[in-house]
Amino acid sequence: MSILLDIIIPVFGLVGVGYAAVRMAVFDPGYVRGLSTFAFTFAIPALLFRSMAQMDMAGAVAWPFLLSYYIAAVAMFGVGTLVSRLVFQRTLAESGIGGLCSSYSNAVLLGIPLLLTAFGERASLPAFLMVAFHSALMFPLVTLVVEVGRGQGERLRAIPIATARGLVRNPILWGLGLGLLWNASGWPLPQTLESLLNTLGQAAVPVALFAMGASLVGYRTGRLPLEPLALSALKLLAMPGLVFVLGSYVFALDPLWLEVAVVMAALPAGVNVYVLGQQYNANGEGAAATVLLSTTLSLISVSTLLFLFEVR
Repeated sequence: MSILLDIIIPVFGLVGVGYAAVRMAVFDPGYVRGLSTFAFTFAIPALLFRSMAQMDMAGAVAWPFLLSYYIAAVAMFGVGTLVSRLVFQRTLAESGIGGLCSSYSNAVLLGIPLLLTAFGERASLPAFLMVAFHSALMFPLVTLVVEVGRGQGERLRAIPIATARGLVRNPILWGLGLGLLWNASGWPLPQTLESLLNTLGQAAVPVALFAMGASLVGYRTGRLPLEPLALSALKLLAMPGLVFVLGSYVFALDPLWLEVAVVMAALPAGVNVYVLGQQYNANGEGAAATVLLSTTLSLISVSTLLFLFEVR
């Protein structure tokens, strides 16, 4: 009951408040992009910088943790692509978006707030390490598949440059990198700077969750929800199951790092999946339906995992 009252209702409740506010015309949907930009560009990087700068880095386990998650993510990408291609007769480009639906978590807008609420600041390091590699690994993969499917091989040469440009411009990575550098310097944070970062960072969780809920209003499940249902099952059930097996029996992760990896894997498909689907004109409607459906169903999957992990 404490998990429900202390974690699930506050986190998913804020998502629901954002959704209801736009749905009931109380909040102008035109402001949603501004809220998301604030959270992504200012609040979350400030939270990240402060956490990384003050964290005790001794004994941190990185590569086994990342491999446990991203081996599973790449595997689910492959399975999701094949399911969309062979079962639902999608084109290769559309299948690539389907693969991303089954493997790309809503790590920033939902993952970080949820993990920090559930596990506290001790989850900061694994959560932010996961986010640091998330888009950098998954976006080039789906871009490769989509571009091959569209028969535009010449554009593949631009993928490394575009990826590097995206990393340089990513404020999340700036917050992570600068925080780690400050940590390595051994300098304490000045009180004024610490207070500023703390105040700004406190806005990250509520703003990100509200913006996520508000952004879901425009999505529809469509007339044929079978494909979104199948991709959601891969994302919410198969992927965390595989991460648990890898983290427990192959890489033997520390319990906290294992739980963070599994919960991150059980998150719904990220909203960027829909953005890419629209950008490439590759089943954007199906991607939107999967985002909405998986977000709704993740209330069950995440609650179950937190209960099994006995999070207090």
